Amino acid sequence: MPRGKLKGKNKAAILLLALGPELSAKVFKHLDDEEIEELTLEIANLQRVSTETKDDVLEEFYQLLQAKDYINRGGIEYAREVLEKAVGSDRAKNILERLTATLQVRPFDAIRKTDPSQLLNFIQNEHPQTIAMIMAYLQPEQAAQILSSLPQNIQADVSRRIALMDRTSPDIIKEVESVLEQKLSAIVTNEYASTGGIDSIVNILNIVDRGTEKNILDKLEEEDPELADEIKNKMFIFEDITLLDDRAVQLVLRQVDTHDVALALKTASDEVEDKIFSNMSKRAAEMLREDIEYMGPVRLREVEEAQQRIVNVIRQLEDSGEIIIARGGESEIVV
Repeated sequence: MPRGKLKGKNKAAILLLALGPELSAKVFKHLDDEEIEELTLEIANLQRVSTETKDDVLEEFYQLLQAKDYINRGGIEYAREVLEKAVGSDRAKNILERLTATLQVRPFDAIRKTDPSQLLNFIQNEHPQTIAMIMAYLQPEQAAQILSSLPQNIQADVSRRIALMDRTSPDIIKEVESVLEQKLSAIVTNEYASTGGIDSIVNILNIVDRGTEKNILDKLEEEDPELADEIKNKMFIFEDITLLDDRAVQLVLRQVDTHDVALALKTASDEVEDKIFSNMSKRAAEMLREDIEYMGPVRLREVEEAQQRIVNVIRQLEDSGEIIIARGGESEIVV
C-alpha cells in the first residue's frame, strides 16, 4: 500500500514492527488499554509490508521527531524556518500540519524558565483558578515548590482546580500569558494546548513535602472525597515499592496477604521482584515463587486490584508514621 494511503494506525503498526519487540513493548507502556488493543489488532491484520513502505514510514517518523525537536528548541516559527531550508516550504508545511495535529505545543514556555520563587511573587495574589492554570503548565518540580509556598487555606483549592481542569479557552490563556509576559518581560509565542487533570496534580503532589500533601488531601477529602481517593490511588503506584527501604518493605510484607503478593508480581518489573524477594527469608521466597508458578493465567484486572491493595497498605503505614516514602520535597531528617 502506498504511504499516502496509509492511515495513522497502519503507520503506527508498521513503525512498531520496524522498531522490534523490545522497543515496541516500551511504547505500549505509555498507551491505554484501548490503544494497545487497537494496535495489536492492526499488527495482527497487517499484510506483507514492502521495504519501501517501511522506509517511508520510518522517514516520516524521523522527520516528525526532528520537527518536534525544532519546536521545543525555538517554537513553531523556528521549526518552520529550519524545515523550509531543509526540505522546502511545501514539505515543511505538510510536516508541521501533521505534527501539530497530534502535538500540543504548551504555552508559558518563558515562564517555565523562570525561578519558581520569583514566579510566586507574581501569581500568589491571583485568583485560585488563575494560579491553577499557570501551575498546570509548569514542570512538576516548579509547581510543587510554588504549591508548598502558597497559603495553606488555598493549597487544596488550587489542587482541586488543577485536578478538575480539562480545557481552557485559548483567549483566556492568551490574556493571562500576556499579563505575565509584561510582568516577567518575556516574549512567549507558543500555541494553546489543553493540560491539567489528575495526572498533573499527582505529579506535583508526589514532589511536595509530606506536610503540604497531607494538608491538601485532608481538605480535598472533606470537599470532594471521590477526587481525593482518585488522586491518592495514583500517587504511589505498585512499581514505586522500589523507593522503600528494606525495613519498610519487610513491614509491608507482614501486613499483606501472600496471595496478593503472588498476584501483584505477575506483571511486576525485575526491580520490584528483586526488592520483594530480597526482603523475604529463603524459604518464604521459594514458596512465593511456587505460588506464582502454579497460579497459571490470571486476569490483568485481578493483578491490578492486588497491587492496589498492597499500595493501600503502604499508604496506611505511611499515614501512621510507621514507614517513610522518600519525596523530592522532604526536608525532615529522620534519626
